[in-house]
Amino acid sequence: MKWLAIALLVWLVSCGTPASRAHGKRVIVLGVDGMDPNFVQKHLGSLPNLARLAHMGGMTKLATTTPPESPVAWATFITGTDPVEHGLFDFVLRDPATLQPFSSMGETREPQHQLTLGPYLFPLSAAGVQTFRMGEPFWQILAEHNIPVTVMRMPTNYPADQHGNGISGMGTPDMEGTFGTFTYYSDDPNDAPGDVSGGRILQVSRVDNRVHLSVAGPTNPLRSDHSSTQLDMVADVDPVAPVARFRIVDQQFVLKQGEWSPWIRVRFPLIPHVSSVAGMFRIYARELQPGFRVYRSPLNADPAAPSLPISAPPQWSSELAHAVGPFYTQGIEEDTSALRQGALSLPEYLEQSRLVSQERFALLRETLRRFKDGFLFFYFSEVDQNSHMLWGKHEAELLGTYQSVDRAIGYVMDHESGATITVMSDHGFAAFDRAVNLNTWLIQQGFQAMSGDRVDWAKTKAYAMGLNALYINLAGREKYGVVHSGAERDAVLADLTRKLREFRDPDSGVPVVADVVELGKSASRFKPDLIVGYAPPYRASWETALGRAPVGVIEDNRDAWIGDHCMAASAVPGTLISTRKPFSEPSLKDLPVTILNEFGIAPGPRMTGRVIY
Repeated sequence: MKWLAIALLVWLVSCGTPASRAHGKRVIVLGVDGMDPNFVQKHLGSLPNLARLAHMGGMTKLATTTPPESPVAWATFITGTDPVEHGLFDFVLRDPATLQPFSSMGETREPQHQLTLGPYLFPLSAAGVQTFRMGEPFWQILAEHNIPVTVMRMPTNYPADQHGNGISGMGTPDMEGTFGTFTYYSDDPNDAPGDVSGGRILQVSRVDNRVHLSVAGPTNPLRSDHSSTQLDMVADVDPVAPVARFRIVDQQFVLKQGEWSPWIRVRFPLIPHVSSVAGMFRIYARELQPGFRVYRSPLNADPAAPSLPISAPPQWSSELAHAVGPFYTQGIEEDTSALRQGALSLPEYLEQSRLVSQERFALLRETLRRFKDGFLFFYFSEVDQNSHMLWGKHEAELLGTYQSVDRAIGYVMDHESGATITVMSDHGFAAFDRAVNLNTWLIQQGFQAMSGDRVDWAKTKAYAMGLNALYINLAGREKYGVVHSGAERDAVLADLTRKLREFRDPDSGVPVVADVVELGKSASRFKPDLIVGYAPPYRASWETALGRAPVGVIEDNRDAWIGDHCMAASAVPGTLISTRKPFSEPSLKDLPVTILNEFGIAPGPRMTGRVIY
């Protein structure tokens, strides 16, 4: 009867864990955000692994979405559908009922039911995170067919989809609920204290060579006033040498000037001696003598004890952290905001980016070690983020970033021979030299009216909000809508489209807009009426993204953010390089259909792409 017991045991195990239907087949997609096909082609001789991959199969441009913004493009890759289906249209969406802008990558919702006891709130139902992306991820279909899936750092996948293994990517907040808020401590009187885009500047003073540094934590969800948690950190600076000892809670570490700390893992008390939440940060000692200037990274969720839904299954991030150590968990790791605000210099920013790349490579090695068969996606952000800061002016440094990713791709190729390997990007890049204040142009053209410093909605036919989106002030949809559906709306759209295509830079006479696209019907109430495809080197201004109308229609871009892709889709295609030679003119929405086909699985009912190899 021994054989019967063994057979029963095998049957029980197989029922608990369905056997992989991949049958040893391995499909790996490496998503390199922002990899530009023209830059790759120009420098292919310095990118040996991309050249090797292209020689094995093929390399081509990959058509991106309209608009070519990262959340929009990655949502199309995830669902195999166009924006009108998946419901993401811009980094910034607007609520037509309130006319307020908000991130397209989701928002946190408070528990519906809570019990109040003194200053504390006790949730009786779970808090949640609402994602605005609609549609079914293609890897869910794979998982439902018992194909093992691993999805590492996929953008617009927060909370982490619970099919297979994975870590969430772009759209994952830091512990303060933002997409990354750095802190810059300075005793330089020229560094004005206050909130800046992407961070805060705090004035500090040195008394007897000691500096007190407050560390802001998450808001306390268990308090009725939702006050922020906080820890105190002390820096004792050597009176002569540029070195300091930092102490926080029961930890201490020593940094020299120009040195980065390891991850500092801390816990913020919610209810003293009862409940706390884990977080972590890094310190860069920018100057310790004669002045004091220190950068602190955004507060990240600790992957070893995550308090945010960053992982699938929930313990996956902890398993990885125990194998490779702590790693960035916020959605965008490279701190471009710190560079733009002067908290890091360009060389210091590039060093921070290299630290991110080192962590990512360690995660890649560990992920490959665990990967047996099925589907694996792994995301690289550094090409995109560094292109924003380096494009067209720091080519050698940008090539260095590409070469770092190229080495990682070579590692995958060397350790996964026999796998189908595809390298793809969501879009390319172009110079961003001139900023367009689109609402100011709408005022100039008579589509929008102002009353003092406020929009006169009773006389406004159209407004811009986001980086490519333009909305008709439609009656019955917008809060103060005045344009009626039907012939009036059609006339406004036609007039807007014509004038946008005639839009010229008053300083040079060069066309500002390359394309104007009217989107089809959508179930989403956030859909813009028109997508404005700017002609490089033009892009919407940062003020336009928030619905503002500064003085002047077009101005020089004087920001450190010098490259972009929120332009006409035809100007910034992505890149596709694979061990399999693709058919001509592939697009992003073809890729999930092709991946499913590799495992003999039919596409979802709303997927409209084609099999490209």
